[in-house]
Order: sequence, then structure tokens, then C-alpha cells
Amino acid sequence: MTQAIELTSSIDTLAQELAAIQQTGSKRIAILGSRHVPITHQKLIEMMSYALVLSGNRLITSGAAGTNSAAIKGAMRADPNSITVILPQSLERQPRESREQLEQVMHLVENPANDHLSLAEASAMCNREIISRCQQLICFAFHDSHTLMQTCREAEEQNRVVTLFYFD
Repeated sequence: MTQAIELTSSIDTLAQELAAIQQTGSKRIAILGSRHVPITHQKLIEMMSYALVLSGNRLITSGAAGTNSAAIKGAMRADPNSITVILPQSLERQPRESREQLEQVMHLVENPANDHLSLAEASAMCNREIISRCQQLICFAFHDSHTLMQTCREAEEQNRVVTLFYFD
């Protein structure tokens, strides 16, 4: 019985991945990742988000430095209307260097109700909201990035296509 369930699950997963590959229309793609990203990797993420937007996709990310900042920069360069940024807390709780970029984002969602939470708790909640709004997740993480690894597991449980890149 367990093998039949596993086989059915594998077939369902394969069917979803094939459908995602064949989809030619625009998708809602979430890009999430570590704050601690070398500048060369940030440039690659920026170029990828730029290309994804030019291909007609809409991006969703959060407001942190590193991966998310690079995704915002690329999407904004391609089409400022194509990106939604969901913050784990209020804009005021974001680092000063991030606020300048975030103030330029047309579709900015703040979560001031989470200001009393730790950043880790607020980020986990924020990532869940981002996953609920996307069809696909692209994640850049280290193997010990617990919050991001949990986000990827949750996205897979919700049948999202997940592409995970490791920095280490």
C-alpha cells in the first residue's frame, strides 16, 4: 500500500513539473534567499530576475539585503510594476540601507502586526505568505539556512515547483 501511495505521489509530482515546464504564460515566481550573498552571486540573481520579468513573469520577494535586494533590483530595472515585495515587519523595522530601495517599490506589503516578533519568526510567517501567492519558488540558501529550508519544504507540500540553489 505504501508503494502505491509513493508511486501516485511521484506521478503527481512529475505531472506538475511537466505542466510547469510547458506553461508559456506568465507565472508568479517567488525569489527568496540568504542575506549573506557574495556580490558576484547578487549580480547573477539580479540578471536572472531581470530576465524573468522580461519574459513576462511577475516576481514576489521579501525586503532583506542580499538575495532579495538583488531580485528587487533586477525586476525594477525590467518593469517596476512586475514585483511585489512582502516585508516580514513594518518598513520602519527594515535596515536604513534597505529602506531606500523599498520606498521605490510600487507593490509593497508591510506587516506591522509582526513588529513585536523576532525577525526569524516574522520571516517564517512572511515566507508562508509569499509561498501562498506564487506558483514557483526559486531559493538561494546555505545548507544550514533553517528558515529557508523550511520554506522550501512548505512550498513543496503546497505543490509549488521549487528550485533550490546552494551557496555552499
